[in-house]
Amino acid sequence: MIAQLRTWLFQIVFYLGSVPIVLATPLSAALGHPALVANVHLWSRWHRWCAHWLLGITSRYEGGVSREPTFYAAKHHAMFETLELCLMLGNPVFVIKRELSTIPVWGWAIRQYGAIVVDREANAAALRQMMREAKVALDKGRSVIIFPEGTRVAAGEKPPLRSGFAGLYRVLGLGVVPIAINSGNVWPKQGPKRPGVVTFRFGERIPPKLPREEIEARVHAAINALE
Repeated sequence: MIAQLRTWLFQIVFYLGSVPIVLATPLSAALGHPALVANVHLWSRWHRWCAHWLLGITSRYEGGVSREPTFYAAKHHAMFETLELCLMLGNPVFVIKRELSTIPVWGWAIRQYGAIVVDREANAAALRQMMREAKVALDKGRSVIIFPEGTRVAAGEKPPLRSGFAGLYRVLGLGVVPIAINSGNVWPKQGPKRPGVVTFRFGERIPPKLPREEIEARVHAAINALE
């Protein structure tokens, strides 16, 4: 019951506090990308504060975070890690599913921020567009983050990687840094959230140009290391 009450309190406080930040998005976008990034970071810090003080959820980071543009592949349990990664990595570009880009206001905002939108049932042309956008982001000095399992999953679930990851890895010609995250233990897809520590484990960079079966196996094992 206490966990449920804390979850309700979080939802009320966080979303009410988010209203002015979200409404300021068009203005910050009009002022230029640095202002938009500052607005996103403000929202991320607000989310972190609410998670800490209202839910008792904090983060722990293991491994080094690269200071140069990097291709990351991360586990995905909850919105929690999306906002945390914005702060940790500064100005990353996320590969997101198309459904998220259609959410009123928020979808527009994340497209302005620089998300790469991909249809999970994408044809070859759409996948090529995703790869071009990723290369442009890296050329601009921004890291690229993909959730290679394709969507949020419950704690303990280990679905196979989507085909888009291997294609992006091949075209970019870069090594990939896997990120294991266990937010699902405290932030379930359904039900009340629980106090605890979310670990972000940045793995060793996996070299480029590996065969598809090998890179998928290594990334799958690394992002699920905390499961």
